[in-house]
Order: sequence, then structure tokens, then C-alpha cells
Amino acid sequence: MMNLLYLPELREMLAENDHEGLLEFCTALHPARTAEFMEALTAEEVWNVLRHADTQLASEIFAYFEHPFQVEIIESRDPAEVAEMISCMSADDRVDLLSGVEDETVNAILALLSLEERRDFHRLARYPEGVAGAIMTTEVARLPEILTVRQALDEIMRQAENLETIYYVYVTDDNDRLHGVVSTRQLVSSLGKPDRKLSELMEPEVIHAQVTEDQEEVLRKMADYDLLAIPVVDDTLQLVGIITHDDILDVVLEEAEEDAYRAAAVEPLEESYLQTPVLTLSWKRGVWLTILFGGALLTVMTLSQFEEELNKYAWLVPFIPLVISTGGNTGNQSATLIIMALNKGDVSIYDWLTVLRREMLMGLILGSLLCVFGFGIAMIEAPSLWAALVVPITVIVVVLAGTIVGSMLPLLFKSLNLDPALMSNPFVAGVIDLVGILIYMSVTILLLGE
Repeated sequence: MMNLLYLPELREMLAENDHEGLLEFCTALHPARTAEFMEALTAEEVWNVLRHADTQLASEIFAYFEHPFQVEIIESRDPAEVAEMISCMSADDRVDLLSGVEDETVNAILALLSLEERRDFHRLARYPEGVAGAIMTTEVARLPEILTVRQALDEIMRQAENLETIYYVYVTDDNDRLHGVVSTRQLVSSLGKPDRKLSELMEPEVIHAQVTEDQEEVLRKMADYDLLAIPVVDDTLQLVGIITHDDILDVVLEEAEEDAYRAAAVEPLEESYLQTPVLTLSWKRGVWLTILFGGALLTVMTLSQFEEELNKYAWLVPFIPLVISTGGNTGNQSATLIIMALNKGDVSIYDWLTVLRREMLMGLILGSLLCVFGFGIAMIEAPSLWAALVVPITVIVVVLAGTIVGSMLPLLFKSLNLDPALMSNPFVAGVIDLVGILIYMSVTILLLGE
């Protein structure tokens, strides 16, 4: 929801070209809050407000607008107007921003940037989405191992203005290969020995990411080792960039959002809900709904094959929703547990046999618990004790099937290099519905068939 608190005052200051008032507005609050109060303004009005702030502050405020709105502003201005602000951004943010801008405008803006900035842009833009190279920045603190503590601090002070972060300083050799890491805290605390070399102070075992490594694996490393940043290297261990905690937080949110969509059987949205056209949204929902509808039709067709048995044992019909929902819920639980375990790295596809054993054991335990309640209810409706056994036996077998299917399908998809989240809860439930009907009627025929 847009914040309209300062809207009248902003438009009044714009109409009067009140430089002092607009400058104070830009500097008084955190850039995120400043951007929030400008959400109701047009692209033209926002740009006119930002013109009154210094270039660095303008770029910080600009970064908090939604990407489509940023693109609208960029494409509505002369490239010469925005190039200076874009040059103040970090290399990775610059690539993200220009990814949705028309090629002609991008080329015009790049022509106004420095040669090094253009090289950084093209270097980062070539990496596909989802790998470390696509989320890293090339602005990294690196120092040769021959420097002393005093020299290192002097060099860091010189570089600091052009660096995104200086939590860690990476020590490299003459060929820029990563040799070690030292924190700025270590450097400061070692001032008592200013002539000590970095090669003596550094930690030689550096947790790093390969430039082509999946971003989920990078996220796992940073979480496991509690890192504020992680260096990125190429195949020759040459330091090419760094991924900071704010970049990886974006990955966390992105992955969580994607998994939430998958869990609801919706294709992930590229834009926000309100900015996604209705036809596009309908398509993203309709694909999976069609697949699930087809699965439901199979269940109906399977059920129709047992019409004679259902007419003969009519008391079994009310228990059909109970049986298939129990199996579906169990399968959903198993699928969710395994998908989460895969995402966290707690389970791999090579653990499938262990997972299978555990899920089968849990299926028997849970099925045994639920069958007691099922048997009690069946006794009320069934014509005999023997007939009532159909429900509890079916419940045990369906729960067991749910745990097996729900746990194995995500592992199968992972082994095929597909996203395990594709095994969404509705999909698993659809499979178990079909299996549940087959089990229910098979148990009925075995126990009650003449």
C-alpha cells in the first residue's frame, strides 16, 4: 500500500522548485523510507526529487524502488542524466537494474561509464541466473601477501570508497589467485606489530564459492560457516568477486518465494501479483490446475471401475474422503520434510534408502495410530466386525503409501536435476488420491469379495 503522507508537500515543493526543502526530504530519513514516501509520485516527479540530492544519495534512494518502476524512470530519461547515478551503484546492482532496460538505452548508458565499469558489467551479465557469478560483485578488498599490517591498513583506507564491504580482506598472489583471508578486525588488533606480514596473519583455508556454483549451495555454505561474505573464484582459483550477506539474503527470499509458489502448484511470478497481467497469471495457475484436473479425472475413472462393489457395499462410500485425505495429508508432510531437508543439505539423493526406511517406519507408526480411530468409526457403519476391518487396514496401507510416495518423488526429481519443489503438495495429494482409491477397493475385494 502506497504511503501518501508527504505527497501534497512533495508536489508543492516540486511546483515551487524548493531545493532546500527537497534536499532536506532526501537526507532526513533512511533511503528506504524516502523511497517509500515517493511511491505515489510519477517517474518524472521522482526524478525531479532525486535531482536535489547528491549523486550517491540519489542512487541509494533509487535502489529501493521496485524494479519495473526503476526501469520506467531509466527509459524516460536521457542516458546522460542517469549514467552518473548508475556509476555510483555496485557492479552487481548495476547489472540487475539494466537487465530489464531496452538494449539501445543500455548501450547508450554503458558508453558513458568508465572502461572498468563496462568490463565489470559485461563480465557479470554473461553469467546465467541462479549461479554465484550472477549475484556476486567484483568490488572486493584484495591485497598481496607481501604487505605488512600497516601497509595493508593504508591500502584498505585508499580502496574503501570503491568497495561494497570490508568485513574481510582477501590475500592474493601475483596472479590474483586466492591464498588466504584476514578480517579487518585482525588487522586493527595487530597494529601493535605493524611490520607483521599478511602471509603470517592470514587464514590459508578459505571457504569459497566457484563462479558457476548454484546459488543455493552458496547460501548453504554461508549459513553453515556463519559468513558475512564469501569470495568467488574461477577454475584456476583466481579471485573474481565476492557475495555479501545482503546479496544472499535476496537469494533466501527468492528461493522461499519460489518454493511457496510451487507448494501451491503455481508457476513462480517474474513480477509482483498486481503487475502481472491477468492472462499471464491465469496461464501460470492454469498449467498446474490442468495437470491436477487430469489427475482427478483419473481418480474418478478409477472409482467408476468399482461401481458394482460400491453399490454392493454402500456403507463404504462415506469413508472415501477420509481414506484419500489421510493419504494425501501424509504424503504432503513427507514431501515437505524431504524438500526442506534437500534445501538445507541435510539429505542427498544418495540417502534415499535411509529415507525410505525411516518413512516406512513412520508410515506404520502413524497408520497404526489413525487406524484405531478409523476402526472405531467403521464399527458404527459396518454390518459386521469383519467388514469394519476394511477401513483400518486401508488407512494403514494408504498412510504407508503416502509416506513412500511423498518422500521418494522429491528425491527422484532431484536425481533428474529438476527442482524438488515441483513435487508440490497438490501434486503429491493427487497421486495419493489415485493410489488410495486403488488400495481401498482392493482391500474391500480381498476381505469382502465372494
